[in-house]
Amino acid sequence: MEFIVAKDYDELSQKAADIIADIIKNKENPILGLATGSTPIGTYQKLVEKNKNGEISFKNTVSVNLDEYLGLDPSNDQSYHYFMNDNLFDHVDIDKNNVHVPEGGLENPEEDAKKYDELLKEVGRRDVQVLGIGNNGHIAFNEPADQLNVNTGIVDLTESTIEANKRFFNSVDEVPTRAISMGLGGIFNAEKIILLISGKNKHDILVKLLEDQKIDTHIPASLLALHKDLVVIVDEEAYNG
Repeated sequence: MEFIVAKDYDELSQKAADIIADIIKNKENPILGLATGSTPIGTYQKLVEKNKNGEISFKNTVSVNLDEYLGLDPSNDQSYHYFMNDNLFDHVDIDKNNVHVPEGGLENPEEDAKKYDELLKEVGRRDVQVLGIGNNGHIAFNEPADQLNVNTGIVDLTESTIEANKRFFNSVDEVPTRAISMGLGGIFNAEKIILLISGKNKHDILVKLLEDQKIDTHIPASLLALHKDLVVIVDEEAYNG
């Protein structure tokens, strides 16, 4: 594991963007695994800048995302389809046919999960997977539990996750309670994983990850220690608390 402490969120975002940009430059057909949430927004802004100034091109890039709320139409401004378009895809030269986000339909979500796993197999091993972390240690929407999904599945969000996400909605009652999420096997199918941890509210979970030194399904992010190429980038607020 490579552990990097950035002085602030801007430096964290820059370091992550530089790693991703190097992959895009050096791969003929780069495959990116992307994440949503507030933490990677700065990284995407840096990548947009690099694209605008001609440093990188997304023309031959394929991307896959980790998860999506169930029951939100892609046009809903709180859906992860909308998030990715708004923060990255609408601002770079990527072919939207090469952009993949799980479907959040309610008719047959289990079948949608199987289809997404089939798509992940077709896309192949990602060159890099970007991750954030929840206050409870979740990665993607793999919540703390005795057992964790290997494949893409439907998950019930914990109260702490719903509470954390209510800031994006008008009220807690509007926050979806279920999601479709890539499983741990899917997350691990990447050459490199970048875990971004930012802000004072992530200090406690960072301390657990650093001090416990154990694999615990009730802290899903702890399993990332098993990956052969993990880069953890934290800012000083998260590190110092």
